Amino acid sequence: MAGIIEIMVERGLLSATELKKIKPSGREREALHRLAIRTGLVSEDDFLALAAEELKLGQISELPADYDIGPFIDISPLFLEEHRCFPLGGAEALVVIVNDPYDHLVGETFRQLFPGRRIELLLAREEKIAAWIREHFLATAEAEDSEADELAGVVGVELGDDADHLRDLASEAPIIKLVNQFLTKAVEEGASDIHIEPLAENLQVRFRVDGILREHATPPKNVQASIISRVKIMARMDIAERRLPQDGRIRIKIAGKDIDLRVSCLPTVYGESVVMRILDRTNISFSLDSLGFPEAERQRFEEMIRLPYGIILVTGPTGSGKTTTLYAALNTINAIDKKIITIEDPVEYELDGINQVQVNAKAGLGFSNGLRSIVRQDPDVILIGEIRDRETADIAIQSALTGHLVFSTLHTNDAAGAVTRMVEIGVEDYLLSSSLVAIMAQRLVRVLCPACKEAFVPEVALIERLQLPFSISKEAPIYRPKGCKECSFSGFRGRIGIFELLPVTDAVRGLILESQSSLVLREHAVKNGMVLLREDGWAKVQAGITSLEEVVRVSGA
Repeated sequence: MAGIIEIMVERGLLSATELKKIKPSGREREALHRLAIRTGLVSEDDFLALAAEELKLGQISELPADYDIGPFIDISPLFLEEHRCFPLGGAEALVVIVNDPYDHLVGETFRQLFPGRRIELLLAREEKIAAWIREHFLATAEAEDSEADELAGVVGVELGDDADHLRDLASEAPIIKLVNQFLTKAVEEGASDIHIEPLAENLQVRFRVDGILREHATPPKNVQASIISRVKIMARMDIAERRLPQDGRIRIKIAGKDIDLRVSCLPTVYGESVVMRILDRTNISFSLDSLGFPEAERQRFEEMIRLPYGIILVTGPTGSGKTTTLYAALNTINAIDKKIITIEDPVEYELDGINQVQVNAKAGLGFSNGLRSIVRQDPDVILIGEIRDRETADIAIQSALTGHLVFSTLHTNDAAGAVTRMVEIGVEDYLLSSSLVAIMAQRLVRVLCPACKEAFVPEVALIERLQLPFSISKEAPIYRPKGCKECSFSGFRGRIGIFELLPVTDAVRGLILESQSSLVLREHAVKNGMVLLREDGWAKVQAGITSLEEVVRVSGA
């Protein structure tokens, strides 16, 4: 069946030449038919008439006088505005008024909000839907109306370059309230980061939840400078400096929680982009039991972190939970008879009883020279945030060889690849083989929402392609995400680790001395019982913890 854009061309509403012109300029996530309407190539009325004919839908221009918002009071006006839709109601079927019947997220969302109800669509002009949303949804809360009026007042102000002027705008009540709303909502949703990004026509605010970015809001362009200046004031940054990157920190109490925010500001073509990393002390557990280790691997790893000396490396990409794992390891072995010192960039969480050093490049304190000073502090255990160069690697190895237990991280795809990476940095293989105790690779997969996950049996072709090491049937199904209110319709709530632990045995040391490739090391380790990342992932799929797609996404299986 031809898509709506092809039908537009067939009916003569859009020429093939015009279609070629808009294809390259289509913005991400904007369908071509919406782009054709927005740019004026196709009129909204012509589109609605065509959609009504093709999909056999009716049109509406006025709401019933007795319209009742009651059943829909909890629906986000932001969602309705973004997707140009309005819930009408109905006894048998739930009628939803839409401007774009090809936006399938609308129907899917209302099916999830009202399970068991059949969804029917009616068409209406965009301006009508917007007016109904304003009248019935935005007017239901006087506080929202008041805030909108205040924000409109700020929007009307022309923004200048004067720092004092920006400071005044950032101190306006609606701007303070808006930024606080972003922070509160992000903490409530369990976000790890807030992204405030300037675009050509507006400002985009996104939250990273369980490792995935979600759009939260799109404030108007005219409040961009005020919002960013407000964040910079809170982070004690220089609001007059907009040409260079800046870093800052905010400590704030939200919903009774002490929250640390690490703020990064970066100049872009359309203004300054701000990212805030949310560090919630109350929402994290530094316990090996809570990370998702298979029991055998947890016991083996715990034995290794209690050794008196050697290097233990944790590898994986940014955001794979390496720091949390190392903190959990330190927490496990922390005792009155051990002196533990860390050097990190940045210190993400403060650990009781542990001496933590913050890298400060501006002051001349880097990993290598900081590490030299740490060694003179008579530590038993040292954590190095990341091994980035040969000098840091050499000091770490010498520390391990002289009786210290050293933890650190690397960016490699798997455990065996860490050996190759260390050799590439310039570490001699005989030193590496003498000092390494274990290498662990890890990733984070999203956990299926227990309230809505649904059982299913995938197609045989998919099972064969992924070479799953277990059987799936109606009696022993696996699970996939569905989406509900409790998980914000994502289908997932929280994350858990999948792990690949490579103990450095005498045989592995021999392979390192022979300069064998990471592939040979990997094959040897697997023959001797190492569980690969994807195999740990499959085990968690079989247990109903995560989905096939998640394991494939993070492990490349």
